[in-house]
Amino acid sequence: MDTFIQQLINGVTLGAVYAMVALGYTMVYGIIQLINFAHGEVVMIGAMVAYSVIGVLAPTGLPPLAVIFLATGCAIAACMLVGYTMERLAYRPLRGAPRLAPLITAIGVSIILQHLAMMIWSRNPLAFPQIVKVESYDIGGATITSVQLAIIAIAVVMMGGLAALVYRTRLGTAMRATAHDPQVAGLMGIDVNHIIALTFLIGAALAAVAGVMVAEYYGIAHYTMGSQLGLKAFCAAVLGGIGNIPGAMLGGVLLGVVEALGAGYIGDLTGNVFGSNYQDVFAFIVLIGVLVLRPSGLLGERVGDRA
Repeated sequence: MDTFIQQLINGVTLGAVYAMVALGYTMVYGIIQLINFAHGEVVMIGAMVAYSVIGVLAPTGLPPLAVIFLATGCAIAACMLVGYTMERLAYRPLRGAPRLAPLITAIGVSIILQHLAMMIWSRNPLAFPQIVKVESYDIGGATITSVQLAIIAIAVVMMGGLAALVYRTRLGTAMRATAHDPQVAGLMGIDVNHIIALTFLIGAALAAVAGVMVAEYYGIAHYTMGSQLGLKAFCAAVLGGIGNIPGAMLGGVLLGVVEALGAGYIGDLTGNVFGSNYQDVFAFIVLIGVLVLRPSGLLGERVGDRA
């Protein structure tokens, strides 16, 4: 039971990060039916910018929490700028092109961002500054840290805020109308280009926070860190139902829990031969199974509720 609780805590923490990143994929797909494969690199940019800001502010004597908040704010601003630039320069000119063109462009943007990050921050893994003291708490024989609690709490608040924005505000109504039919939405007075740009900005802000979470949790940042994280988050979005905001949340948490339980239990049974070193396998096995049995994802794709 101790192992189950511990792996469940680890899985929910990881799943909260996956869900945050998956929301960026599902929002953009819901609006313009584009799989933005550069979204993982936006997460990486957030972590790298936060790393640089913390390095500058930490020696100034500011309280650690203030440093983290300022670094996260700078990361959000930088990622929103990157997200807007991607949409304006790379995706908007291809909006009427065949779907393969923007997909290839997204892969190209991902490679460009990776190499820009490598030139700015080097190719070496960077030790993310751990300036906040980590406290540990015992829960039923398992351990949960203050960082894990913060990640889960922040993710819940931000996902709840996004759901309220999409389903309870005029902006959310405009986003859902644009997702349902951009031409009709335009005829009704909605600035479709403005709504699409805002969607990229919101997704980039979530990605920035997720990047800081991941770097703080693992204590490391690297210019390739967004590739696999982005791929898993995309799988989480597909698992829950691409284009479906509650589906992205559910898919992210499920994916994290499956990874953690698979690495913990199967790793123990096989002497860790198929444990944490192969934890990615479990997530993709579940994804394949869901797509075979239910191609639209667990919650399906609700066109009218997409964002």
